[in-house]
Amino acid sequence: MAATDIAEEAFNLRLGYLKPETVEIARVELRETEEVKAEAILKLRELLKATPELNYKDDDAFLTVFLRACHFYPEGALEKMKTTASFRKEYASLVRGLLVEQVKDKFVKGSVINVLKNCDQKGRRVLIVNCGKLWDPSDITSDEMFRMLYMVHLAAQLEEETQVRGVVCIMDFEGLSMKQVKALSPSFSKRLLTFIQEAMPLRMKEVHFVKQPFIFNMVWSLFKPFVKQKLNNRMHFHGSDMKSLQKFLDPSVLPANYKGTLPAIDYGGVEWFPALEQQAQYVAEWSQLGPAQW
Repeated sequence: MAATDIAEEAFNLRLGYLKPETVEIARVELRETEEVKAEAILKLRELLKATPELNYKDDDAFLTVFLRACHFYPEGALEKMKTTASFRKEYASLVRGLLVEQVKDKFVKGSVINVLKNCDQKGRRVLIVNCGKLWDPSDITSDEMFRMLYMVHLAAQLEEETQVRGVVCIMDFEGLSMKQVKALSPSFSKRLLTFIQEAMPLRMKEVHFVKQPFIFNMVWSLFKPFVKQKLNNRMHFHGSDMKSLQKFLDPSVLPANYKGTLPAIDYGGVEWFPALEQQAQYVAEWSQLGPAQW
C-alpha cells in the first residue's frame, strides 16, 4: 500500500472525490453511470417530495448516499429512507439532536470505537468495536457506545470512496467478562442489528468476530434472533485464529493485534476526533432528519 494512501486515510476523511478504479467498481457493482445517477436522483427527489411523512435534505450529494446503498434503485432508496426514519423515531432519545460535542469526552477517553488508520486491501474502511476488556460499561454505557457508533457512521457517509466500496467491521471480544455481557442486553442487540440492517445507508460488507471466549455464546444467543440472512452471510467467526481472519483481511493491512504486519494499534478516539469535529455541521443537520413528525 502506497505511503500516500495511508497518509490520506489516517485520521482524515477523504472528501469530494472518487479514484478512477472506484468509479469502475461503482459501475460494475452499483450500476452507477452519469446517466443512471442523474435519472435516479431526479426520481428519488420526486418520490421524497411525494412522501410528506419524511424529512430529509434533497441535494444531489445527500440523495446519492442512499442511492449508492441501494444500487441506484430510487424506490429501494426511498424504502431505506423510510426504515431509517422509523428507526430514528423509535430511538429518538439517542439520535435526535445528537451533536459531535456530546460524544467527545467518551470518544476521546477510550478506544471502544476505533477505525484502522489504513483501509484494507480492497480500499474499505475497517471499524473496530472493542466489546471486551477495553470496554468498561460502568464508564461508557451501551447507549453511549451506540451513540458513538452512530456518529462514526454519519462521518463515514461523507466519504464517497466508502459509499461505493463499503465498510468492514471487526468485533473484538478479547477479555469479555460478565460485566460486558450484561451490558450487551437483548434491547441493545436488537437496536444495533436493526440499525445495521435497516437504518444504515452504507454497505456493510463483512463483520468479523475475533478473540471471543466461550462466554461469547451468551452474547450470540441474544444477537442471533435479529440477524437476517443477508447479514448472516457476511458474518465470520474466527476466535483466536488470525489466519482465518486473514483470509478476508490481508496481513499487510492488519496491525500486530491481529497478527498483521503493521504496528500494534496505539491510537484511538483522540486521534480520530478532530476529523469528526470538522463535520459537526453535517452531524447537526442529520440530528433533526428522518421523520417529519417525531
